[in-house]
Amino acid sequence: VRLQASGGGLVQAGDSLRLSCAASGRSFGRYIMAWFRQAPGKEREFVAQISRSGRSTYYADSVKGRFTISRDNAENTVYLQMNSLRPEDTAVYYCAADSGYDLDSNPLVYDYWGTGTQVTVSS
Repeated sequence: VRLQASGGGLVQAGDSLRLSCAASGRSFGRYIMAWFRQAPGKEREFVAQISRSGRSTYYADSVKGRFTISRDNAENTVYLQMNSLRPEDTAVYYCAADSGYDLDSNPLVYDYWGTGTQVTVSS
């Protein structure tokens, strides 16, 4: 599956952004989907993930209550709604797909990665 992320940009602290990740192929619903991010000089960090059906979600503590992950299997798209953005949210955001069975925040288990989209939050 090929993944293409979009929706990043430059915003001020407190603003909102919605990222989208469009997937190619007909098997989108078979994948657990997730968002990760990577800031300059830092390792890739888990942000959020969502089960195949969309009924289960899991978030990093740093974004819980501010970010919401969702998916539309009919449109082969996963979203990340980001509210109350902070300067520390500045990073390149990546979507990823996992063909495994359990929600897992370890980036090593993800099979496919999309292109990144830059999110910059100014103070």
